[in-house]
Amino acid sequence: MSAEQHVHLLPQTNELRVMHTIIRDRECTQEDFRFYSRRIIRHLLEAGMDLLPFEQREVTTPAGATYPGLEFGTKVCAVPVIRAGEAMEGELLEVERGIRIGKILIQRDKRTKLPRLYYKELPDDIAEGHVLLLEPMLATGGSALAAIDVLLEAGVREEKIIMINFLSSPEGLRRVLVERPGVQLVTSAIEDRLNEHAFMIPGIGDFGDRFFGTTDSGAVK
Repeated sequence: MSAEQHVHLLPQTNELRVMHTIIRDRECTQEDFRFYSRRIIRHLLEAGMDLLPFEQREVTTPAGATYPGLEFGTKVCAVPVIRAGEAMEGELLEVERGIRIGKILIQRDKRTKLPRLYYKELPDDIAEGHVLLLEPMLATGGSALAAIDVLLEAGVREEKIIMINFLSSPEGLRRVLVERPGVQLVTSAIEDRLNEHAFMIPGIGDFGDRFFGTTDSGAVK
């Protein structure tokens, strides 16, 4: 599988474009932002879980017939990157109720400008299965790579990491694909570029602030 095949872009349907139009509008209310972004998150999670390995499982239907079905062929854990990644956590628990959840907190050091790990809590057996890494914004790729490295240090194999992104920049995608080529990425949109401040253009603002309502406007970033 080539590096480009590791990027899974949601089908760019008219419906998806409508939802992006609503949430990208700087005048969008928090209520609408949360509602429509959660709808997109649901699509992203379904696409990410479809990349997991499956095994055959037969069940008997109420009619007494045999249905040749499927079940997950691996342990699965989700790891949201605090805080924005937690916006995806609630929706994931609606999709897959029994999934286990880890946590990673990475923030940019004000002095060095580099991503720094402040907190992690992961299942003891996380290395035995696949991990859905929940990180809505992939801009420069620095924080994403730092989060991936936390999982690698815990023993998770690179090819067993599926990163779920809401928006991705071309620069961030290229960096992750070059430095961690085994990771697969699922995103709803690939932006045009990063500006001189490393903000994605056209962008969506600060996803965490807009989702959780900690600013009055999405036009801050």
